[in-house]
Amino acid sequence: MTFHSAFSAPVAAIALLVSAIATPAVAADNKANTYELLNLFGDVFERVRTDYVEEVGDDELIENAINGMLTALDPHSGYLNEKNFKEMQVQTRGEFGGLGIEVTMENGLVKVVSPIDDTPAFDAGIKAGDFISQIDGEQVLGLTLSEAVEKMRGPVGTDIELTVLREGEAEPLDIEITRDLIKIRSVRARAEGDVAYLRIVSFSESTYDNMKRELTQLQKQMGKDMKGIVLDLRNNPGGLLDQAIAVSDAFLERGEIVSTRERDPNDTKRYSASSGDLANGLPMVVLINEGSASASEIVAGALKDHQRAVVMGAKSFGKG
Repeated sequence: MTFHSAFSAPVAAIALLVSAIATPAVAADNKANTYELLNLFGDVFERVRTDYVEEVGDDELIENAINGMLTALDPHSGYLNEKNFKEMQVQTRGEFGGLGIEVTMENGLVKVVSPIDDTPAFDAGIKAGDFISQIDGEQVLGLTLSEAVEKMRGPVGTDIELTVLREGEAEPLDIEITRDLIKIRSVRARAEGDVAYLRIVSFSESTYDNMKRELTQLQKQMGKDMKGIVLDLRNNPGGLLDQAIAVSDAFLERGEIVSTRERDPNDTKRYSASSGDLANGLPMVVLINEGSASASEIVAGALKDHQRAVVMGAKSFGKG
């Protein structure tokens, strides 16, 4: 299964075209044109910072320009400043304050990738595929994803109203949610008759270790009565790539799990399974739905491609 870098496809096409026709003169012209465009950016930047009706900080202008450049590439590219990067690190550790939804940006609106199990958003009925058009009465259109996410966060115990557009509903839905401390238990497991049921809700830093521990406990509990495994990735919005690789590797003896492709073909990275199957070859079923995205799709795709598991459910989100 190939995982494309968010920046690779359009830029690679341009690079191939240029390399096929470029001459020293053309290359020089392109370089000169780049400098002209950078000068234009500098002129606009200076005009805004000195003449705009309200004072705007240099950092804010530059960050917004960078973010605009990246978000124009595709729906999943964006810029993380220091603050947002730290927030992302907190989320991947599995505990943070908020509503409990994974979101992306689509057509200027916030799109719900998936609500997280047993969180305020999940309990309030937020569904994968919902579009959030307003946050506490304020239009989302015109906000960046990070700005929208920041507005949805707040002190634990405070209320927020989301206006949601949902397929099949003629009118927008106003849903009130109370913010809470989100503690994600990334893996849950139980015996269902002679089947081991593993539920993975996200791919955070400890997902593989937790899954291995839960499966080992079930193997001790069930012994030879264990006849198969169900890996439930429904409403799993994804997470860390290395954890998706580790979970896939846990059930594969060999073969490529995923590859990442950059502009330069020499920069392609391939991740392959090492020998050893935690399930000892027991039959597997992977469950997915429209809320399964990114890392979840990598795991489902790898296990399906190598005929290690049967994938069942609804069409996944399509990210990654």
